[in-house]
Amino acid sequence: MDSIKKFSGIANEYTKSRPGYAHEFIECLFEKYSFSSSSVVADIGSGTGKFAKQLLDKGCNVFCVEPNDDMRLVAENELSSYPNFKSVSGSAENTTLPGNFVDFITTAQAFHWFDTKSFKEECLRIIRPGGKVLLIWNTRNNDSIINQELHKVYLQYCPDFKGFSGGTKLHDDRIKDFFNNNYEYITFENPLYFDREKFVNRSLSGSYSLKKGDKNFDLYIDEINRIFDEHENDGIVKIENQTVAYAGTIEKDINGDLLW
Repeated sequence: MDSIKKFSGIANEYTKSRPGYAHEFIECLFEKYSFSSSSVVADIGSGTGKFAKQLLDKGCNVFCVEPNDDMRLVAENELSSYPNFKSVSGSAENTTLPGNFVDFITTAQAFHWFDTKSFKEECLRIIRPGGKVLLIWNTRNNDSIINQELHKVYLQYCPDFKGFSGGTKLHDDRIKDFFNNNYEYITFENPLYFDREKFVNRSLSGSYSLKKGDKNFDLYIDEINRIFDEHENDGIVKIENQTVAYAGTIEKDINGDLLW
């Protein structure tokens, strides 16, 4: 299945249940990486605008590049009141943005979907000299029992499940190649708290998730509710989670070829 289409029909579940990113991480972008209210940012694979909203709140000019119509429409509905928000129908490999245009490129929860070589070429085209690229995820703590139990359920019922964060591993080879092994890794605690509805919707928002009408859908939902019941405290469950990012510059070698 085309990866873009995997998110069709789940935009509402996505925006209701997906978390934002750690406040300390956003502050770090401004204190350490020179983000400012005058920064021009291309947020690639921006989805429903979860990460972009946190930059918009700080005054950045954010171009949200999203190929999925359903996800982009939700972002437009939720973020249209921000004068510094621009919605762009484009992809990681073809953003449609002008060349030498942005100060920073961000991608939150999306890099694992990209053709990384073509994405790097597009980054080189649109970013200004010295600009940084940040690959960002909310990633679950795999030592947590509830995350281990959810992992088992997804493996059992969801044929497309490759692992949390699309199967991206810590210091994944795709990330090393993208930055030519020259990047900074930063991480911030970002525990998540869900009531039952958000807990179920969080599972349904996964690109790999079964949808209503699929074989074993009811059993799948029953298992998710069972896990909630076993771990809830006063109607809330806690998911151990961190916001992580890989930050660096990308460049061509002296022959004009991509550094890999």
